[in-house]
Amino acid sequence: MKVLNMAGQQVGEVELSAAVFGIEPNMAAVHEVVKNHLANCRQGTQSALTRAEVSGGGKKPWRQKGTGHARQGSTRAPQWTHGGIVFAPKPRSYRYTLNKKLRRLALKSVLSAKAGEEKIIVVDSIDMENIKTKDFQSFLNAVNCDGKALVVTPEVRPNVVRSARNIPGVLTTTATILSVYDILNAKYLVVDQKALATIEEVFA
Repeated sequence: MKVLNMAGQQVGEVELSAAVFGIEPNMAAVHEVVKNHLANCRQGTQSALTRAEVSGGGKKPWRQKGTGHARQGSTRAPQWTHGGIVFAPKPRSYRYTLNKKLRRLALKSVLSAKAGEEKIIVVDSIDMENIKTKDFQSFLNAVNCDGKALVVTPEVRPNVVRSARNIPGVLTTTATILSVYDILNAKYLVVDQKALATIEEVFA
């Protein structure tokens, strides 16, 4: 695979690890991990009142028998306007965990899928002297990245993060905390060469 510099010129080549970028993608594992990610993102703050919590309704609306109406004990039962909600949702956590093997398999699967589609762009070094969104966009254009992109650096580089954060569809992350969801959501994976070595070392 070609290694480019930030001006888009080829400066070398690199061999991708078959153990990380060459496996048969397991879409069932990917589905489970994405579902887990979305569940863990949920706030779980939805709330409604049950009939026990709605104010009012203490008085029986009419006598039990003889009116022709169905019997009623409260105007706050669920079938009444302003009544309580049946099985009302309450704040709760939707978080659950998956085992490490499954998460690792899913990550390798999406990396292999990106490599198979030739949507991985390796750059010798991704860094910015100044915080300049325009310059970062010029870099993405130079390496032919024309869509949503996940930019992976070996460690947090503040100038890169700040330069990229105002570009729609562009996210930055580090090699050790790759997200299956973010990789899937991006069209291109733009990887620093040092970050590539870290990914292969950590996930092989």
